[in-house]
Amino acid sequence: MVKLTLIGRLSDGLPLTQTPEYLNEDIESTSEYKDKGELVLVEVSRRGALESSGMTVLIDHHCFHCLISNSVCYLTLCDVQYPTKLAFHYLQDLRKEFEKVELKIVEAFSKPYAFKKFEYVVGSIRKQYVDTRTQANLSKMKSNRVQDLSIVTEDFSEFINRVQAPVVDMLRTESGDWNTKVFQEIALKWTPIVICFVAVFVVFWSSIVITEYRLIAT
Repeated sequence: MVKLTLIGRLSDGLPLTQTPEYLNEDIESTSEYKDKGELVLVEVSRRGALESSGMTVLIDHHCFHCLISNSVCYLTLCDVQYPTKLAFHYLQDLRKEFEKVELKIVEAFSKPYAFKKFEYVVGSIRKQYVDTRTQANLSKMKSNRVQDLSIVTEDFSEFINRVQAPVVDMLRTESGDWNTKVFQEIALKWTPIVICFVAVFVVFWSSIVITEYRLIAT
């Protein structure tokens, strides 16, 4: 079944929207795959225009199916048994709805997953693809709509080994991309806590030293 969906901006890899969280049955597993899906988005963004309009990344017993169109990346995680053709029909339906959104709105987002309103659209379309045995989905699998796509397949282990270094370099840059902002938010949150902890430790240690000095002096 369709387990996770991410839609990201190709120019910087910023994830704009996702599957509504209430539809995620296994939160822990979904979070793990979501991190990996974001890595795929960053790599696709780094590559820019792909030679193919579609890509499938194999991972464990799942597949990330990826559709590139008009500077937007549509990504979904499915069980490996889920029909690839139907997964790309799903992504094409998402694209059809997302392209109704004005470009200036898409370009205006600066924080990840800020396009909350579109989550309801994702949830609505996803609902149509949960059961592969419906008459509508059986008809889609027989249609030629997806055959027009050029789809390449990669294994995630090879994918991650090849992109790890470039992605690390990207995260270390001082550009205004969303990864840098995430690290800045983490620093702002934890730096005061660390400073307070160090201050308390210094005061505590000083009190011990002073106490020992007094005992020795007496």
